[in-house]
Amino acid sequence: MVAIARHKLPLAGALLSAWAAPLVAASAADPPVISKPRPVAPGTPANVPPLPPAQFDSTLAIQGEDLKAREVSTRLNVDVRVNGRGPYRFVVDSGADTSVVGLRIARDLELPLGTPAILNAVTSRDLVDRVKVAQLSIGNSHISNLELPALRESDVGGDGLIGIDALTEQRLMMDFEAHKVRVEDARRPMKFEPDAIIVTARRERGQLILTQVRAGSVRLDAVIDTGSEVTIGNMALKQKLLGRRGTRFWTVEAVGVTGVAVKLQMATISHLQLGPITLQDVPIAFADVPPFKTFGLADEPALLLGTDLLETFRRISLDFRARKVRFQLRRCGTDGVSISTSSDASRFTRLSSTNTADVCGR
Repeated sequence: MVAIARHKLPLAGALLSAWAAPLVAASAADPPVISKPRPVAPGTPANVPPLPPAQFDSTLAIQGEDLKAREVSTRLNVDVRVNGRGPYRFVVDSGADTSVVGLRIARDLELPLGTPAILNAVTSRDLVDRVKVAQLSIGNSHISNLELPALRESDVGGDGLIGIDALTEQRLMMDFEAHKVRVEDARRPMKFEPDAIIVTARRERGQLILTQVRAGSVRLDAVIDTGSEVTIGNMALKQKLLGRRGTRFWTVEAVGVTGVAVKLQMATISHLQLGPITLQDVPIAFADVPPFKTFGLADEPALLLGTDLLETFRRISLDFRARKVRFQLRRCGTDGVSISTSSDASRFTRLSSTNTADVCGR
């Protein structure tokens, strides 16, 4: 979470590395005994392979089932069933390669313990206990035989997280204007519409990495992270973009899914370009948080695009199988929006575009 003007913004993001550890046998009738997350020794390898590349594309259309979503702060929550029980409110987190269940679900459903794993969260790297889940269901989409971290609901920001493991074969559309989520099996042929920008992204273990992104004059890679309410740049981006000039910074506190807090420096950058869309006066936090290293993005300029920016669009569509991303604006032309992580309530982030139908079409 990020504490700003008495508001706390969660940072989800959960990237797993397998960890061999002995399990303690328990009776099938007993609720699981779940330990608190334990810090991992520095230098422990992430065991995540290098990431492949990405792009924008304006023909992506999601034709699947509409699901009602609730917006909590800037993140969208959807109804999810666990082993047929529920529904539970899960945060949709495109930056997490694993889904997560809350401790209450794990205990109420008496989910058996699985193998512990290293969780590469935004604010820390911890060894966490996982539980075995027979099935997660989002609408008519189902994924079976999972081992998921069990974490405190107050840290997760909901009853759980829907991560890439449940989305990797899906197309997902998040409608921030209508508060809806649409899910479709990505193995079905796509139907194309004329009113979209499509970005083809790199994909590793499901994450979508945009490469046609520029901050000022600096080219960078960006991870779409719908589980974080703040956009974070790494220190390589800060150095190239801001250097030693007299930039005004302010400090916020972030708390990740394992409950670990870190301090982040924030500043406003003049321009952020996502394909044909330009955002001006954009607040961004800067820190070398663990996901950058996990994705292989620690040494070159990179961003985690959080929902503070993403919710300024009308819709964002993600095809995890084909590595495509589509952005649609709420309206054409230039628009001013307030972003909650800005320290100056009078400052507006400006969105502008090429004004073509692929950006502004309704």
